[in-house]
Amino acid sequence: MTTPTSTPIDALPALTETTAGAALPPPPGLRVLCVDDNVDAADSLGAILEMVGCKALVAHDAASALAQVEQFDPQVCVLDISMPEIDGCELARRLRERPGSEEQLFIALTALGDYSSLERMAEAGFDLHFTKPLPPAELYEVLNRYAEKGRPGM
Repeated sequence: MTTPTSTPIDALPALTETTAGAALPPPPGLRVLCVDDNVDAADSLGAILEMVGCKALVAHDAASALAQVEQFDPQVCVLDISMPEIDGCELARRLRERPGSEEQLFIALTALGDYSSLERMAEAGFDLHFTKPLPPAELYEVLNRYAEKGRPGM
């Protein structure tokens, strides 16, 4: 079995360590926006987060996410990149235009990992990149660090 790789866009070593074993769940109430056109992937991620006490808003396309984001006001945005109509990079750009987005953590969760895709994600405002599939323990570790220290580079 291949271990997923995580690539930090801002080269932040503290957020790239592989988690050994089970990580503690993120703090209860953390608001996470999950957007993926793969319905099963989006719903599964949302369910996993809600099982550990997070509040998850799941959307299956960028338009739905944009329509609901103001009311939900996410702290973390986990976005797929390869989506029809509005891709994850364009969605990140639009979300980054919102007031307060400088404090939000943006995570790209995608099958794309080539250099030009990583560059495009960085330019769109993503803080981190993970290649699918992402084990929950790795996501929990990142969410815990965000809850403790805020967005990387702040």
